Amino acid sequence: MEFLASKGDYIRYFKRPLLLVLVCVLVLVCTDQDYYSLLGVSKEASSREIRQAFKKLALKLHPDKNQNDPNAHENFLKINRAYEVLKDEDLRKKYDKYGEKGLEDQQQGGRYESWHFYRYDFGIYDDDPEIITLDRGEFDAAVNSGELWFVNFYSPRCSHCHDLAPTWREFAKELDGVIRIGAVNCGDNRMLCRIKGINSYPSLYVFKTGMQPVKYYGDRSKESLKNFAMQYVTSTVTELWAGNFVNAIETSFASGVGWLITFCAERGDCLSHQTRLKLAGMLEGLVNVGWMDCGTQGELCDNLDVSSSTTAYFPPGATINNKEKGGVLFLNSLDAREIYQEVMQHLPDFEIISAASLEDRLAHHRWLLFFQFGEGDKSNVQEFKKLKFLLKDEHIQVGKFDCLSSPTICNKLYVYQPCLAVFKGKGTGDYEIHHGKKILYDIVAFAKESVNSHVITLGPQNFPDKDKEPWLVDFFAPWCPPCRALLPELRKASKHLYGQLKFGTLDCTVHEGLCNMHNIRAYPTTVVFNQSDVHEYEGHHSAEQILEFIEDLRNPSVVSLTPETFAELVQRRKREEIWMVDFYAPWCGPCQALMPEWKKMARMLSGLISVGSVDCQKYYSFCHQESVRGYPEIRLFPQKSNTAHQYYSYNGWHRDAYSLRGWALGYLPQVSVDLTPQSFTEKVLNGKDHWVIDFYAPWCGPCQNFAPEFEMLARAVKGKVKAGKVDCQAYGHTCQTADIRAYPTVKFYPYQGTKKSVLGEYIDSRDAKGIADLLNEKLEAMENKGKRKKSRNKVRT
Repeated sequence: MEFLASKGDYIRYFKRPLLLVLVCVLVLVCTDQDYYSLLGVSKEASSREIRQAFKKLALKLHPDKNQNDPNAHENFLKINRAYEVLKDEDLRKKYDKYGEKGLEDQQQGGRYESWHFYRYDFGIYDDDPEIITLDRGEFDAAVNSGELWFVNFYSPRCSHCHDLAPTWREFAKELDGVIRIGAVNCGDNRMLCRIKGINSYPSLYVFKTGMQPVKYYGDRSKESLKNFAMQYVTSTVTELWAGNFVNAIETSFASGVGWLITFCAERGDCLSHQTRLKLAGMLEGLVNVGWMDCGTQGELCDNLDVSSSTTAYFPPGATINNKEKGGVLFLNSLDAREIYQEVMQHLPDFEIISAASLEDRLAHHRWLLFFQFGEGDKSNVQEFKKLKFLLKDEHIQVGKFDCLSSPTICNKLYVYQPCLAVFKGKGTGDYEIHHGKKILYDIVAFAKESVNSHVITLGPQNFPDKDKEPWLVDFFAPWCPPCRALLPELRKASKHLYGQLKFGTLDCTVHEGLCNMHNIRAYPTTVVFNQSDVHEYEGHHSAEQILEFIEDLRNPSVVSLTPETFAELVQRRKREEIWMVDFYAPWCGPCQALMPEWKKMARMLSGLISVGSVDCQKYYSFCHQESVRGYPEIRLFPQKSNTAHQYYSYNGWHRDAYSLRGWALGYLPQVSVDLTPQSFTEKVLNGKDHWVIDFYAPWCGPCQNFAPEFEMLARAVKGKVKAGKVDCQAYGHTCQTADIRAYPTVKFYPYQGTKKSVLGEYIDSRDAKGIADLLNEKLEAMENKGKRKKSRNKVRT
């Protein structure tokens, strides 16, 4: 049995709810200059680089500064439109793939701010190197890296945020290296801030792996911020004396962790407690930090030739009797950053793995390997020495491999330039190359995700062209930001589908021929290969939507219709059959937004209404013949009768799954019964059937919304419970007698051998499935009670 079922042509969609009706008309919009050129950035530009480029142009071209230029407004609209598209991950992907034609529903850029806004309020921290501006795609990787983060969620329009900015910059400089200082612009990252529960600005939070985020409520002075943040620095400074000093130095050889010790004497300046604590945080996991009071430990300090305050680094295995031969490093600085940098330089580099031992080493352990080309390769930085400590809980070893020592091995792994890759403990066949930022927190996040996921790097040798198992292949370019944003989501999805679907990535800048063979024209392009069937994914960059896409391939909810199958299934449908059809174009933004809602609606209507879609780009003549003039065009083909319309077009305001389902259910024959006071008394109260009743008012909006849900309920319990409706506007006395105080109200009237109470049993739910489940439970309980009663009567007789 095949894993994926193919039903017609593959379906393209974008997972993005659409609340307003937008129609893509058949007009091709052209521009004389692409958006990247307008902003003067490359296609690989980061969000920060795009913001910086736009700000520079905004200050130069703003109409406020060019009041004598009649074209100033039009010129500014162009760059504003380019910025609005390229800053948004989803819109940028659409633009890269379809150009402006794919953006016709997204008309941003028509409004802009004053010159003063761009000069003083736009991108507050973009030019501060100590403050890391985090976007939606990198936030989770950063705060889950194992490092301590203090993040400022701000809005560029917030005056308090601007008041805090100078203090935040000073604070960041002082604690640089101890704590990662971040900033999130909620103006550009509304969804991220909403998810994190940010409802006021500025909001300051501490993040650390293994603990809940902690919000800061104190005053916004630098000292208060520092005191708050430092309490989450878990590293400690050890006081040393004669009894524990020798043991500490001697045991450092076995642990592989040296000591940085401050000796405080009467002469000279001693490192302050705050500086020692900062160093402990900066060197956590790499070097132990301690101090010694030479006033009380004079003999020991004399033996070490310490006559004035100083700081010394004792590497693992250092001998205290001969400081020069033991490699002890004496440091003259009182600055934490300078001391940190000098100690880091003296820490040992990563182990270099030989070509002869590579396969065996990779087959028995997880590895993060830096690939370099010669000894002079500067692909590493001192901060990366923290990787061993940050990855130890994942049992990941860190090393280097020189490609000049064995070019064949690197060629086989498709490594042609300095990079790093994770090997998952299964040799050289199961690995993933890192394509993110070459910064510590991004590498840590990549390594942790990669070893626990099932995404591998592909090339011509292992590309699944004729593989019998289904594969999801992501064709990408490392310079493409939307591509990089998709990779972590692929890793998440791969864990849910392990054993069912294999995941791989193909770098089209390296394997251009293979990408051309598969007609890849934009990045990222994600394709599912299931033997001869090919399905392209065009949804949102989230694991959730990828999983929904795969589930829909396995159990298609929407039939992809051709002109032939449309004629057979829709036009020649059975008399009682109903169809809903979406006529769409793959490049149309509203169509892409509708597709996931369309599939969700189809699953909810399963068994009641058949749902299909027609690709009007592929079958343009057919759609023209069917008088389709705009996309998406939603049509319902009702049950056949002599007076029935050929079809009904949906003109509703909302295109979410629930609104579409409610509209469609209105064309189904009513299963519930409309009751009058007389029929309510005769059939419900005095009858011998179980009833569920919807008490409603025609003018009531929630009642109108609940009506299709109640019809779903009526169908779900048909044969067990009868469903009725009472109009409380027409029959107020009946509803008053039943103690109806709000609309809609659902009540259950079970038959238990006697006349039922007019009050019934209140049902506190508006969900058809939930109510059906509850009614079935009640019926089962009544049946069991009846059986027990019969059993007791038999015993008595």
